[in-house]
Amino acid sequence: MRLDLEEWRTPEESDFTISSFDFVSGETITELRLHYRTLGTVRRDKHEKVTNAVLIGHGTGGSGSQFINDHFAGELFESGDLLDPARYFIILPDGIGHGGSSKPSDGLHAQFPRYGYCDMVLATYRLVTEGLGINHLRLVMGTSMGGMHAWLWGEMYPEFMDALMPLASLPVQIAGRNRMTRKMIMDAIRNDPEWKGGDYSTQPEQGLTTALYILTIMGSVPLKWQEEAPTQVAADDFLEKRLAAALLVTDANDLLYQVDASHDYDPSYRLSDIQASLLAINSADDQINPPELGILEAKIKEVKFGRAVVLPISEFTRGHSTHTWANVWKSYLEELLVMSEPSM
Repeated sequence: MRLDLEEWRTPEESDFTISSFDFVSGETITELRLHYRTLGTVRRDKHEKVTNAVLIGHGTGGSGSQFINDHFAGELFESGDLLDPARYFIILPDGIGHGGSSKPSDGLHAQFPRYGYCDMVLATYRLVTEGLGINHLRLVMGTSMGGMHAWLWGEMYPEFMDALMPLASLPVQIAGRNRMTRKMIMDAIRNDPEWKGGDYSTQPEQGLTTALYILTIMGSVPLKWQEEAPTQVAADDFLEKRLAAALLVTDANDLLYQVDASHDYDPSYRLSDIQASLLAINSADDQINPPELGILEAKIKEVKFGRAVVLPISEFTRGHSTHTWANVWKSYLEELLVMSEPSM
Protein backbone atom coordinates (compact mmCIF):
# COMPACT_ATOMS: atom_id res chain seq x y z
CA MET A 1 0.00 0.00 0.00
CA ARG A 2 1.67 3.23 -1.16
CA LEU A 3 1.37 6.41 0.87
CA ASP A 4 -1.23 8.82 -0.45
CA LEU A 5 0.75 11.34 -2.52
CA GLU A 6 -0.96 14.23 -0.78
CA GLU A 7 0.65 13.22 2.50
CA TRP A 8 4.14 14.10 1.33
CA ARG A 9 2.99 16.89 -0.98
CA THR A 10 1.60 18.82 1.98
CA PRO A 11 4.15 18.67 4.82
CA GLU A 12 3.66 20.58 8.04
CA GLU A 13 5.09 24.11 7.69
CA SER A 14 6.11 26.57 10.37
CA ASP A 15 8.60 29.28 11.35
CA PHE A 16 11.22 29.43 14.07
CA THR A 17 12.45 32.86 15.18
CA ILE A 18 15.84 33.53 16.72
CA SER A 19 16.20 36.80 18.61
CA SER A 20 19.38 38.85 18.14
CA PHE A 21 21.21 36.41 15.89
CA ASP A 22 24.92 37.21 15.64
CA PHE A 23 26.59 36.62 12.29
CA VAL A 24 30.24 35.69 11.83
CA SER A 25 30.69 39.09 10.15
CA GLY A 26 29.98 40.76 13.51
CA GLU A 27 26.58 42.01 12.37
CA THR A 28 23.38 41.24 14.28
CA ILE A 29 19.79 40.94 13.16
CA THR A 30 17.04 41.61 15.69
CA GLU A 31 14.94 38.68 14.54
CA LEU A 32 15.99 35.87 12.23
CA ARG A 33 13.09 33.86 10.85
CA LEU A 34 13.71 30.32 9.65
CA HIS A 35 10.95 28.63 7.69
CA TYR A 36 10.81 24.84 7.60
CA ARG A 37 8.74 21.79 6.66
CA THR A 38 8.46 18.48 8.47
CA LEU A 39 7.08 15.04 7.76
CA GLY A 40 6.66 12.19 10.22
CA THR A 41 6.95 11.89 14.00
CA VAL A 42 9.96 12.13 16.29
CA ARG A 43 11.04 8.92 18.00
CA ARG A 44 13.33 8.62 21.01
CA ASP A 45 15.12 5.76 22.70
CA LYS A 46 14.95 4.99 26.42
CA HIS A 47 17.59 7.64 27.05
CA GLU A 48 15.50 10.31 25.24
CA LYS A 49 17.93 10.41 22.32
CA VAL A 50 16.18 11.10 19.01
CA THR A 51 16.73 8.15 16.69
CA ASN A 52 14.93 8.96 13.43
CA ALA A 53 15.48 12.62 12.46
CA VAL A 54 16.68 13.35 8.92
CA LEU A 55 17.79 16.83 7.82
CA ILE A 56 17.86 17.64 4.09
CA GLY A 57 19.47 20.88 2.88
CA HIS A 58 18.65 22.60 -0.42
CA GLY A 59 20.79 24.30 -3.04
CA THR A 60 21.65 27.93 -3.78
CA GLY A 61 18.51 29.89 -4.59
CA GLY A 62 16.25 27.00 -3.61
CA SER A 63 14.23 26.05 -0.55
CA GLY A 64 12.95 22.98 1.22
CA SER A 65 10.04 22.95 -1.21
CA GLN A 66 12.36 21.81 -4.02
CA PHE A 67 12.21 18.27 -2.64
CA ILE A 68 8.43 18.01 -2.72
CA ASN A 69 8.13 16.43 -6.15
CA ASP A 70 7.83 13.06 -7.83
CA HIS A 71 11.53 12.56 -8.55
CA PHE A 72 12.72 13.20 -4.98
CA ALA A 73 9.95 12.79 -2.41
CA GLY A 74 8.11 10.39 -4.71
CA GLU A 75 11.18 8.15 -4.74
CA LEU A 76 12.10 8.42 -1.04
CA PHE A 77 9.11 9.44 1.09
CA GLU A 78 6.33 7.07 0.08
CA SER A 79 5.29 4.05 2.14
CA GLY A 80 8.07 1.48 2.26
CA ASP A 81 10.63 3.83 0.71
CA LEU A 82 14.02 4.54 2.26
CA LEU A 83 12.87 7.68 4.09
CA ASP A 84 9.27 6.67 4.73
CA PRO A 85 7.80 9.30 7.13
CA ALA A 86 6.18 6.44 9.02
CA ARG A 87 9.72 5.61 10.17
CA TYR A 88 11.59 8.91 9.92
CA PHE A 89 11.09 12.51 11.00
CA ILE A 90 12.13 14.56 7.98
CA ILE A 91 13.16 18.21 8.28
CA LEU A 92 13.27 20.42 5.17
CA PRO A 93 14.47 23.91 6.20
CA ASP A 94 14.82 27.07 4.14
CA GLY A 95 18.31 28.43 4.75
CA ILE A 96 19.01 32.04 5.67
CA GLY A 97 18.30 34.24 2.66
CA HIS A 98 16.14 31.63 0.96
CA GLY A 99 12.48 30.69 0.59
CA GLY A 100 10.33 31.72 3.54
CA SER A 101 13.28 32.53 5.80
CA SER A 102 14.62 36.03 6.48
CA LYS A 103 16.24 37.52 3.37
CA PRO A 104 17.24 40.91 1.91
CA SER A 105 14.04 41.32 -0.11
CA ASP A 106 11.97 41.28 3.08
CA GLY A 107 12.87 44.94 3.52
CA LEU A 108 16.48 45.40 4.62
CA HIS A 109 17.78 45.09 1.05
CA ALA A 110 21.57 45.62 1.04
CA GLN A 111 21.47 46.40 4.78
CA PHE A 112 20.77 42.75 5.45
CA PRO A 113 23.78 41.20 7.24
CA ARG A 114 26.30 39.46 5.03
CA TYR A 115 25.85 35.79 5.79
CA GLY A 116 28.01 32.78 5.01
CA TYR A 117 27.64 29.04 5.07
CA CYS A 118 28.79 28.81 8.69
CA ASP A 119 25.99 31.21 9.69
CA MET A 120 23.50 29.11 7.75
CA VAL A 121 24.56 25.86 9.40
CA LEU A 122 24.58 27.41 12.88
CA ALA A 123 21.09 28.87 12.38
CA THR A 124 19.75 25.53 11.15
CA TYR A 125 21.38 23.78 14.11
CA ARG A 126 19.49 26.14 16.42
CA LEU A 127 16.27 25.45 14.54
CA VAL A 128 16.83 21.70 14.92
CA THR A 129 17.86 21.78 18.59
CA GLU A 130 15.97 24.75 20.08
CA GLY A 131 13.04 24.93 17.71
CA LEU A 132 12.32 21.23 17.21
CA GLY A 133 13.95 19.76 20.33
CA ILE A 134 16.09 17.33 18.31
CA ASN A 135 19.23 16.19 20.11
CA HIS A 136 20.55 13.83 17.42
CA LEU A 137 20.20 13.34 13.66
CA ARG A 138 20.10 9.96 12.01
CA LEU A 139 21.16 11.52 8.71
CA VAL A 140 22.23 14.87 7.29
CA MET A 141 22.05 15.08 3.53
CA GLY A 142 21.98 17.96 1.10
CA THR A 143 22.16 18.97 -2.54
CA SER A 144 24.71 21.41 -4.00
CA MET A 145 24.90 24.17 -1.35
CA GLY A 146 23.10 21.78 1.00
CA GLY A 147 25.78 19.20 0.20
CA MET A 148 28.46 21.69 1.17
CA HIS A 149 26.55 22.35 4.36
CA ALA A 150 26.58 18.60 5.06
CA TRP A 151 30.39 18.61 5.04
CA LEU A 152 30.32 21.52 7.51
CA TRP A 153 27.77 19.78 9.74
CA GLY A 154 30.17 16.85 10.03
CA GLU A 155 32.96 19.16 11.16
CA MET A 156 31.03 21.62 13.33
CA TYR A 157 28.93 18.99 15.13
CA PRO A 158 30.81 15.69 14.64
CA GLU A 159 28.90 13.72 17.29
CA PHE A 160 25.46 14.99 16.32
CA MET A 161 24.66 12.63 13.44
CA ASP A 162 25.13 9.02 12.41
CA ALA A 163 25.49 9.60 8.68
CA LEU A 164 26.22 12.29 6.10
CA MET A 165 25.36 12.30 2.41
CA PRO A 166 26.58 15.37 0.51
CA LEU A 167 25.37 15.42 -3.10
CA ALA A 168 26.86 17.50 -5.95
CA SER A 169 29.54 19.23 -3.90
CA LEU A 170 33.26 19.30 -3.19
CA PRO A 171 34.90 19.61 0.26
CA VAL A 172 37.21 22.48 -0.66
CA GLN A 173 37.07 26.27 -0.95
CA ILE A 174 35.08 27.60 -3.91
CA ALA A 175 37.78 28.45 -6.45
CA GLY A 176 38.64 28.05 -10.12
CA ARG A 177 35.80 28.26 -12.64
CA ASN A 178 33.18 27.88 -9.91
CA ARG A 179 34.39 31.03 -8.15
CA MET A 180 34.84 32.89 -11.43
CA THR A 181 31.24 32.29 -12.49
CA ARG A 182 29.99 33.32 -9.06
CA LYS A 183 31.97 36.55 -9.29
CA MET A 184 30.49 37.17 -12.76
CA ILE A 185 27.00 36.86 -11.29
CA MET A 186 27.74 39.27 -8.44
CA ASP A 187 29.50 41.75 -10.71
CA ALA A 188 26.64 41.68 -13.22
CA ILE A 189 24.20 42.77 -10.51
CA ARG A 190 26.44 45.29 -8.76
CA ASN A 191 27.57 46.94 -12.00
CA ASP A 192 24.04 47.62 -13.21
CA PRO A 193 23.36 51.33 -12.44
CA GLU A 194 19.77 50.40 -11.66
CA TRP A 195 20.96 48.24 -8.73
CA LYS A 196 21.56 51.54 -6.87
CA GLY A 197 23.67 50.00 -4.15
CA GLY A 198 20.88 47.55 -3.42
CA ASP A 199 18.20 50.19 -2.82
CA TYR A 200 16.29 49.73 -6.07
CA SER A 201 12.51 49.99 -6.28
CA THR A 202 12.31 47.91 -9.47
CA GLN A 203 14.59 44.99 -10.32
CA PRO A 204 17.84 45.91 -12.13
CA GLU A 205 16.76 43.92 -15.14
CA GLN A 206 19.91 44.10 -17.23
CA GLY A 207 22.21 42.96 -14.45
CA LEU A 208 19.78 40.35 -13.20
CA THR A 209 19.27 38.95 -16.70
CA THR A 210 23.01 38.62 -17.20
CA ALA A 211 23.35 36.93 -13.81
CA LEU A 212 20.64 34.43 -14.73
CA TYR A 213 22.35 33.73 -18.06
CA ILE A 214 25.53 32.85 -16.17
CA LEU A 215 23.59 30.65 -13.75
CA THR A 216 22.12 28.85 -16.75
CA ILE A 217 25.59 28.08 -18.09
CA MET A 218 26.78 26.96 -14.64
CA GLY A 219 24.07 24.33 -14.32
CA SER A 220 23.88 23.36 -17.97
CA VAL A 221 23.46 19.73 -19.06
CA PRO A 222 24.91 19.39 -22.58
CA LEU A 223 23.57 15.94 -23.46
CA LYS A 224 20.07 16.41 -22.05
CA TRP A 225 19.69 19.89 -23.44
CA GLN A 226 20.79 18.74 -26.88
CA GLU A 227 17.99 16.17 -26.75
CA GLU A 228 15.44 18.69 -25.50
CA ALA A 229 16.49 21.46 -27.88
CA PRO A 230 17.89 19.80 -31.05
CA THR A 231 17.29 22.80 -33.33
CA GLN A 232 18.15 26.49 -33.24
CA VAL A 233 14.52 27.45 -32.81
CA ALA A 234 14.02 24.93 -30.01
CA ALA A 235 17.18 26.10 -28.23
CA ASP A 236 16.16 29.75 -28.38
CA ASP A 237 12.68 28.92 -27.13
CA PHE A 238 14.12 26.76 -24.31
CA LEU A 239 16.33 29.63 -23.11
CA GLU A 240 13.66 32.31 -23.41
CA LYS A 241 11.14 30.33 -21.39
CA ARG A 242 13.72 29.42 -18.76
CA LEU A 243 14.83 33.03 -18.36
CA ALA A 244 11.28 34.41 -18.25
CA ALA A 245 10.32 31.96 -15.51
CA ALA A 246 13.43 32.80 -13.46
CA LEU A 247 12.91 36.56 -13.75
CA LEU A 248 9.44 36.23 -12.27
CA VAL A 249 10.70 34.71 -9.01
CA THR A 250 14.23 36.11 -8.55
CA ASP A 251 15.20 39.20 -6.55
CA ALA A 252 18.59 40.69 -7.40
CA ASN A 253 19.70 41.30 -3.80
CA ASP A 254 18.57 37.85 -2.70
CA LEU A 255 20.52 36.23 -5.55
CA LEU A 256 23.58 38.37 -4.86
CA TYR A 257 23.62 37.35 -1.20
CA GLN A 258 22.92 33.69 -2.02
CA VAL A 259 25.85 33.44 -4.39
CA ASP A 260 28.14 35.42 -2.08
CA ALA A 261 27.33 33.16 0.89
CA SER A 262 29.95 30.62 -0.19
CA HIS A 263 32.72 33.11 0.63
CA ASP A 264 33.54 31.42 3.96
CA TYR A 265 33.28 27.82 2.79
CA ASP A 266 36.39 25.67 3.15
CA PRO A 267 36.01 22.36 5.01
CA SER A 268 39.26 20.98 3.56
CA TYR A 269 41.34 21.54 6.70
CA ARG A 270 39.05 19.70 9.12
CA LEU A 271 37.91 16.63 7.19
CA SER A 272 39.59 14.36 9.72
CA ASP A 273 37.26 15.77 12.39
CA ILE A 274 34.25 14.09 10.75
CA GLN A 275 33.16 11.09 12.82
CA ALA A 276 29.97 10.03 11.03
CA SER A 277 29.77 7.62 8.12
CA LEU A 278 29.93 9.75 4.99
CA LEU A 279 29.02 8.85 1.42
CA ALA A 280 29.52 11.66 -1.11
CA ILE A 281 27.77 11.44 -4.47
CA ASN A 282 28.65 13.48 -7.56
CA SER A 283 27.87 12.89 -11.24
CA ALA A 284 30.30 12.91 -14.15
CA ASP A 285 28.22 15.40 -16.14
CA ASP A 286 28.17 18.01 -13.36
CA GLN A 287 29.52 21.21 -14.93
CA ILE A 288 29.91 22.88 -11.52
CA ASN A 289 31.92 20.04 -9.97
CA PRO A 290 33.58 18.41 -13.01
CA PRO A 291 35.16 15.02 -12.28
CA GLU A 292 38.39 15.82 -14.11
CA LEU A 293 39.39 17.98 -11.14
CA GLY A 294 39.88 14.81 -9.07
CA ILE A 295 39.22 16.78 -5.88
CA LEU A 296 36.55 14.54 -4.39
CA GLU A 297 38.59 11.38 -4.89
CA ALA A 298 41.65 12.97 -3.25
CA LYS A 299 39.96 14.61 -0.26
CA ILE A 300 37.69 11.70 0.69
CA LYS A 301 40.82 9.87 1.85
CA GLU A 302 40.97 12.29 4.79
CA VAL A 303 37.51 11.28 6.06
CA LYS A 304 37.76 8.39 8.54
CA PHE A 305 34.56 6.68 7.49
CA GLY A 306 34.20 8.27 4.08
CA ARG A 307 33.51 7.00 0.61
CA ALA A 308 32.93 8.88 -2.65
CA VAL A 309 31.05 7.87 -5.79
CA VAL A 310 31.06 9.71 -9.12
CA LEU A 311 28.09 8.48 -11.13
CA PRO A 312 28.88 7.86 -14.81
CA ILE A 313 26.96 9.82 -17.41
CA SER A 314 23.82 7.96 -18.44
CA GLU A 315 20.35 8.54 -19.78
CA PHE A 316 19.30 9.07 -16.16
CA THR A 317 21.85 11.67 -15.01
CA ARG A 318 21.00 15.35 -15.36
CA GLY A 319 24.24 17.17 -14.74
CA HIS A 320 24.43 19.11 -11.49
CA SER A 321 20.69 18.57 -11.00
CA THR A 322 21.20 14.81 -10.70
CA HIS A 323 21.30 15.57 -6.97
CA THR A 324 17.50 15.85 -6.88
CA TRP A 325 16.74 12.80 -9.06
CA ALA A 326 16.77 10.18 -6.33
CA ASN A 327 16.21 7.18 -8.60
CA VAL A 328 19.78 7.60 -9.85
CA TRP A 329 21.49 7.38 -6.44
CA LYS A 330 19.05 6.03 -3.87
CA SER A 331 20.75 2.62 -3.82
CA TYR A 332 23.76 4.41 -2.31
CA LEU A 333 21.54 6.05 0.29
CA GLU A 334 20.29 2.59 1.25
CA GLU A 335 23.89 1.44 1.59
CA LEU A 336 24.75 4.41 3.81
CA LEU A 337 21.75 3.86 6.07
CA VAL A 338 22.72 0.22 6.55
CA MET A 339 26.41 0.88 7.22
CA SER A 340 25.64 3.69 9.69
CA GLU A 341 22.93 1.88 11.65
CA PRO A 342 23.73 2.50 15.34
CA SER A 343 24.51 -0.58 17.41
CA MET A 344 21.95 -1.35 20.10
